[in-house]
Amino acid sequence: MQDVQLVQQHCTETFVAFEDLAVAEFFEQQVDLGRQPQEFGRIWIHTHPGNCPQPSPTDRRTFQRVFGGCDWAVMMILARGGETFAELHWKAGGPARIPLNVEVDFSVPFAGSEQAAWEEEYVTNVQPECWATASHSGSGQPSHSASDLNADDADLFAEPWAHDEFFESLR
Repeated sequence: MQDVQLVQQHCTETFVAFEDLAVAEFFEQQVDLGRQPQEFGRIWIHTHPGNCPQPSPTDRRTFQRVFGGCDWAVMMILARGGETFAELHWKAGGPARIPLNVEVDFSVPFAGSEQAAWEEEYVTNVQPECWATASHSGSGQPSHSASDLNADDADLFAEPWAHDEFFESLR
């Protein structure tokens, strides 16, 4: 993999909902560049707020729902402490889940390594919500934005992973 691109999404520390139109536009842009979906739409990378990178039951269900029809796909998880999980799901010759080793190679220049550009892409596409105050509407998305938070809740977004004790208690 050589590039990571974000699409518009709403998320809390434990929930994400991608904007359907943004995903469709991303796929259309990639096809217009002459790429096939297996070249750009088969790797799901996400983070976990604690130190455990192992997939949750929700991760497994989501991966099966979204990628279950693909001949191959990869789920990768990066935990707060830097631990990783990656697994190739392969259908050819019978279904298989193959563990993968993950290494981030910071020696190869890439556009995403420009901190200012990465920050701009993040701010443009990731709409943080607060799990403590968000009530999930029928659309599956939290109904409160970060700007709706009171001062006591704002620190959840300043350093959302600073609350490891809470997340560890959920295991």
